[in-house]
Amino acid sequence: MSIDLTGLSPKELASLITQAQKRQTAIAKRTPITKVRSRILKFAKSEGYSIDELFGTTGAAPARGKAVKKTSTAGRKLGKVAPKYRNPANTKETWTGRGKQPRWMAAYVAAGKKPEDFLIKGKK
Repeated sequence: MSIDLTGLSPKELASLITQAQKRQTAIAKRTPITKVRSRILKFAKSEGYSIDELFGTTGAAPARGKAVKKTSTAGRKLGKVAPKYRNPANTKETWTGRGKQPRWMAAYVAAGKKPEDFLIKGKK
């Protein structure tokens, strides 16, 4: 984090220093994170739960009334898929059927053809 201090007046700098010192004192007074973590683990175990169950990392059933977070495929690579459609005008152009239709397919569909007309033999 970077703060541009060059444009601050002496009064503003003093205020910033005071705020930073208050924050530093508050952080120093906190219980160390390792102690807090161990207390949470002990409490969960005493109640018969694991952290994975409580926070959903194992896919356990969510607590009643809680929303289930859906996972996204964004950022993940999916496996390769064999092409399903082939351009009759240029047999090197194929499409798996995933994602946006390629321009050649969209042009044929706009002209009244059906995507099924371009299926590669043996593909459904």
